Amino acid sequence: MSDLIQTERQDSIGTITLNRPGQHNAMSYDMWLELGAAARELGEDDGIKVVVLTGAGERAFSAGADIKDFPAHRSSSALAVDYAAAFEGALNAVEGMPKPIIAMIRGICVGGGCELAMAADLRIAADGSIFGVPVAKIGVLVGYSEMRRLVRLVGPGHANNLLLTARSVDAQEAYRIGLITEVVPAERLTEHTYELAAKMGAYAPMTQSGHKRIMRTVLTDPGLRNLSDEEVAFPLSIFDTHDGMEGYRAFVEKRAPRFTGK
Repeated sequence: MSDLIQTERQDSIGTITLNRPGQHNAMSYDMWLELGAAARELGEDDGIKVVVLTGAGERAFSAGADIKDFPAHRSSSALAVDYAAAFEGALNAVEGMPKPIIAMIRGICVGGGCELAMAADLRIAADGSIFGVPVAKIGVLVGYSEMRRLVRLVGPGHANNLLLTARSVDAQEAYRIGLITEVVPAERLTEHTYELAAKMGAYAPMTQSGHKRIMRTVLTDPGLRNLSDEEVAFPLSIFDTHDGMEGYRAFVEKRAPRFTGK
């Protein structure tokens, strides 16, 4: 792992930092690969309950894909296949993490940076941040998975407005259309995000991961017509676990629950 993608562990909270502040945390091909590896690593760490994804510095979460990668990685469809695998692999690794992941956003969050934030479970932004997917300005297309995430969050009308006009929106409008979860004062962003992460980290990890799994199933099959027997049984299987009964026992015994993830 290079210094451009940094990981940190503090108690039960993991942090992934896009560390290229001089370039507004623009993402190179190698950074996408490293981000995917970092997400999978923290996702598999049982000691980590919540992950925060952020950008270094005060000016940007991420300005998206580094335009300098075009000649080597995106100047033909054949070259773009490998780039797409790295880019989509990173976003899929973030989205597929079996624990909550919060995008902590300050400043510029556009293009691939905005698409990356959409792969997180929650998006908390500092007031004054800027969002957009202005790919029409450079003549490229968003992929199917990125389009799915965008439409899922804001609906087709707002998605068309963002993509076809290539406009940017401020944090308040991004919140209004559902692109982000919450807007907080810039000076409170870090404290607020990590306070929330700590609270979430104290909850039952099997419930957190289970809700992410159920959410994916519902989004894939909204009518719930093609569930396997295992998928049908999954929500009730929690009662066969220690954690599934620990919350009840703790409530009755008037103590804090001791969740084990088992």
